[in-house]
Amino acid sequence: MTDKSLAKGLVEIYTGSGKGKTSAALGVVLRALGHGLRVHIIFFMKGDYPYGERNMLAQLPNASFQSFGHEHFVDPQNVKAEEREQVREALQAAREALASGEFDLVVLDEVNIAVAWKLIEVEELLTLIEEKPPSVELVLTGRYADERLIERADLVTEMVEVKHPYQKGIKARKGIEY
Repeated sequence: MTDKSLAKGLVEIYTGSGKGKTSAALGVVLRALGHGLRVHIIFFMKGDYPYGERNMLAQLPNASFQSFGHEHFVDPQNVKAEEREQVREALQAAREALASGEFDLVVLDEVNIAVAWKLIEVEELLTLIEEKPPSVELVLTGRYADERLIERADLVTEMVEVKHPYQKGIKARKGIEY
């Protein structure tokens, strides 16, 4: 590893029905930033919702992010044209971030859901992976990771839900789940 850059960037996937996919990716982000790497995160389908991590990321040197989508959740049975357009814009932003030479780590948060719900085609994401510069680490998060993405990735971790407070009627808590 050269100083403040990666000799070989891999493809990581955090998927599954359990909590912790974005949290795991953000752990990688913090570790990278702690070693002086430059990080960019593209939030797919997570628009204006007040996620706490964005408040901190905005204050950290070498960290940047872009958010696409709206505050409401996407209904996979009734995807709106503007939701599909937001995902297309996020994918284009990802292409630009990867090609820019400005980042050592790029995270595509919730991109697996975008593929699973057919807001973009898996082939588009596979092409993006193939075009990734060799020195950039790429992290993909979200449930329902396509088998072709899993096959292509270097690291895949599946979060399995064993128990969740939501089952007891406990809603998402500010500062913990968002």
